[in-house]
Amino acid sequence: MGIEGASGRPTARRYSPEEKARSVRLVRQLRKELGTSHGTIQRVADQIGCGVESLRTWVKQADIDEGVEPGLTSAEAKRIKDLEQENRELRRANDLLKRASAFFAAELCATRRRVIREVVRDHFRWAVAAA
Repeated sequence: MGIEGASGRPTARRYSPEEKARSVRLVRQLRKELGTSHGTIQRVADQIGCGVESLRTWVKQADIDEGVEPGLTSAEAKRIKDLEQENRELRRANDLLKRASAFFAAELCATRRRVIREVVRDHFRWAVAAA
């Protein structure tokens, strides 16, 4: 499964969900046959050519998703990730609206001051002309 790079080390590789599910099935099958979990992940990882820790993570997540182990399921993790993204977007939009509100409030305040100045000036001119 793994591909070697120019340096001789395996390159980072994405495994399809089917490959992951097959690998997890192999680990579970070997555990059932041997009656122990000791060394099964290492043996299967060597057979299929993936990393031991990758396979260990896949098996652990599969156990969590199926309710065998306690933890955050893949669906819950995706939901949390989506909600956090939406939260970030809403915070950005809220910040933008706050800034726009402050800008237009300042513009409105400046316009009001200008109008009041003109009214006072006109009133003063009218008072001077009347006197």
